[in-house]
Amino acid sequence: MEHDRVRTRAWVLHPDIKTEATRRDPSAALEEAVSLAIALPDLDVVGSGVVRLPKAQPGMLFGSGKIEELAQMLKGEDVELVLIDGPVTPVQQRNLEKAWKVKILDRTGLILEIFSDRARTREGVLQVEMAALSYQRTRLVRAWTHLERQRGGLGFVGGPGETQIEADRRAIDDQLVRLRRQLEKVVKTRSLHRAARAKVPYPIVALVGYTNAGKSTLFNRLTGADVMAKDMLFATLDPTMRRVVLPDGPEVILSDTVGFISDLPTELVAAFRATLEEVLAADVILHVRDISHDETVTQAEDVEAILGSLGVDENREMLEVWNKLDLMPEEEALARRDRAAREDGIHAISALTGEGLEDLLGTIAVKLQGVRREEHLELAFSQGKERAWLFAQDVVQNEEQSETGFALNVLWTDKQRAQFHKL
Repeated sequence: MEHDRVRTRAWVLHPDIKTEATRRDPSAALEEAVSLAIALPDLDVVGSGVVRLPKAQPGMLFGSGKIEELAQMLKGEDVELVLIDGPVTPVQQRNLEKAWKVKILDRTGLILEIFSDRARTREGVLQVEMAALSYQRTRLVRAWTHLERQRGGLGFVGGPGETQIEADRRAIDDQLVRLRRQLEKVVKTRSLHRAARAKVPYPIVALVGYTNAGKSTLFNRLTGADVMAKDMLFATLDPTMRRVVLPDGPEVILSDTVGFISDLPTELVAAFRATLEEVLAADVILHVRDISHDETVTQAEDVEAILGSLGVDENREMLEVWNKLDLMPEEEALARRDRAAREDGIHAISALTGEGLEDLLGTIAVKLQGVRREEHLELAFSQGKERAWLFAQDVVQNEEQSETGFALNVLWTDKQRAQFHKL
């Protein structure tokens, strides 16, 4: 039973390093780190705190006095795991574990643990495994301190051989190659599905946003699906897609993606690029924001930075969805509604109560009208260049050859139509 499960006693520390240029409030950053820790069911977070530092110490991160002070506190609380909200080098991790006699996990390691716990689909599991191996590869300095070198070379008296770390690194590289090949097969299947969708008149609307912004709640409200939606960071990990019929508008495919977070580990951005390619294929992107959160502006900047790194350009159709009006005081919520009404491309809603969704769907329908329209074309045999361009754009639905040339039905955007007539 759940209450009989043995849980690890954990403490969360956020190093507030004065020399670092940061936009985030240390207390808000600590609160998010605690939320991350609570998202793991096997952890019992017994305490947390911000540790202010004039600078990071290369060997131990913290100064000797602070290390001794924290050691006494951790021992008194019987802490088994310390989560440090920030990057920790392998050397710092090893030294702190020796000094405190506890396991150390940095921000990247914690997020990897959460993703590993959440992954359900084959693709999600593969991506998490790849990210975890890439992370472990950089931290092999911690392992095998009892084994200096393996015997190598020919004959009885071997050469120095290779270090255990080198052998481990090679084994990880081999495993990464195997996982990458498996993932490529899954990604190929996804690309075929995406290509098949491109041939039918279903535009894609992708939900993106900071983790816990309410994307899954909005997804469930619009689609009638039953995607897990909890007040928890990274409640959903694997992408979900459903068909939605817009009122007085086209049918669309709505895609729910993994939530973003500040300082998202580079290993995860790389591993989840395949999943997030759904965003690149979207006709309209809905950037869902928790407008009630104190750090909503900073969170929005983090999301925009990740979208930029994925290659989403500024010309892509994007709507800002200010969610969670129901959590705001009425006066503040009214101010948000008024501003959203004045500014183009912003919708103030509550996915929980349904407020504002009718206007949002109406705007999406307007954005998508004419995104793809069907048209019949007659091409002469001499128009080989134009015909090749149409097939390269993957807009040809069917083609028949006549005595004078080709008769084609195409499904294209106004932009593609304009480009075609310039050929």
